[in-house]
Amino acid sequence: MTATLGHRHKLYEDALALLFGTLFVSFGMVIYAKAMLATGGLAGLALLLSYITPAGFGVIFFVINLPFYVLAVKRMGWPFALRTFVAVGLVSVFSRLTGLWVDFAHLDPIYAAVMGGALMGTGLLMLFRHRTGLGGINILALYLQERWGIRAGYFQLGIDLAILAAATFVLPLDGLALSVLGAVIVNFIIAINHKPGRYAGISL
Repeated sequence: MTATLGHRHKLYEDALALLFGTLFVSFGMVIYAKAMLATGGLAGLALLLSYITPAGFGVIFFVINLPFYVLAVKRMGWPFALRTFVAVGLVSVFSRLTGLWVDFAHLDPIYAAVMGGALMGTGLLMLFRHRTGLGGINILALYLQERWGIRAGYFQLGIDLAILAAATFVLPLDGLALSVLGAVIVNFIIAINHKPGRYAGISL
């Protein structure tokens, strides 16, 4: 089945994708935090910093993304930058609120790596398909895919593995191995579902 070209998203479609995409990512981050796992991108960096500093993930994630909005405006335009700013803000808030809404009596680390990665990958896919990033590496990955055809998922995987290498100083080996598994799942979901030309929806 071929993709329908030229489909234009309606405002409510963008809003729902923004809401559910950030909720999925936030829930995945909460699962990872509970299992003491790491992920890639600036979210992974923020998560690692939250393990070793008193600042919470949401605050760190929001702050370290601020410099990347310059690239978002220059390379992707104001609408993309504004949607990304809102998405980062929602993940920062939802990650805090989800920890209050959900509690785990038991969480198997393997399940956490797989399910948390699947949630984050699906949430990112929703956002990407509505031309919304999640800051930092996502902005760069989307720009490289649109400008040079470099697959966003594969590019992010390389960056994510580099960030996970830094996690060796924070996590035990079993947690690091499961974090790598989760990163592969996140980026595999994006890579096989967000190919150039496969989905041509655009926002207003």
